[in-house]
Amino acid sequence: MSFLHCGPYRLSLQRPLLMGIVNMTPDSFSGDGLGGDVDRAIAHARLQREAGADLLDLGAESTRPGALPTTADEELRRLLPVLEEVTAWGIPISVDTCKPTVMRAALAAGAAMINDITALGAPGALAAVADSDCAVCLMHMQGEPRTMQAAPFYADVVGEVSAFLTAAADRCRQAGIADERLVVDPGFGFGKTLAHNLALFRHLTAIAVDGLPLLAGVSRKSMLGAITGQPVAERLAASVAAAVLAAQKGARILRVHDVAATRDALAVWTAIEQGEA
Repeated sequence: MSFLHCGPYRLSLQRPLLMGIVNMTPDSFSGDGLGGDVDRAIAHARLQREAGADLLDLGAESTRPGALPTTADEELRRLLPVLEEVTAWGIPISVDTCKPTVMRAALAAGAAMINDITALGAPGALAAVADSDCAVCLMHMQGEPRTMQAAPFYADVVGEVSAFLTAAADRCRQAGIADERLVVDPGFGFGKTLAHNLALFRHLTAIAVDGLPLLAGVSRKSMLGAITGQPVAERLAASVAAAVLAAQKGARILRVHDVAATRDALAVWTAIEQGEA
């Protein structure tokens, strides 16, 4: 697929797009949660845009391992003041939520994409987005955040994740959502061991669903800590390396904390792969 229909935006997929993370949770695993501090969240979003983000991903509910659910009211209290500001910047805004009520409010406030860790699995979620023109990211997760890392098990992680994403995309198509609006995400770290994550990464191209663009989100995650032995604050090099490798394996959207460093690494990779001698 050559483009992603994302609300009023048509995003070219000829190169990997950078999705800059803006966490508005008090307990983000990555240490960058901004809680309910609207001014800091807006300032961080501005820095992500200025660093070269192609779109921003706003999240107001923690989905780290062990996280407890956030009420819709609290999620909207954190989200809406920031969303209402940044939608005027001329950059596509994704909202990371699994609640249909939050989806509807976010779309009404100008969000161009819904990024759902449950692949529109909640009752009413599919209906909340079907009649809009937003893009939708369908992610795989085994279990739910509170318990997902307790004992993840797969007979064939690549096959099972691919089958799940195929079924989720088919449900969207049956609801009238065009392929040009769909993105799939294998869900690194969501109900998966290090071995599962590495198998998915090695076979990333096999997870592609009928040519739908892949989103890869590995930035600062525990899998990188397990490989390098580094704490969250020291995972920049590993995150950038993983992002470039994901791009090499076909990922079209890279969800990252460190936009500028990832942008520069991708520029080097692109010049080497595509530049003139």
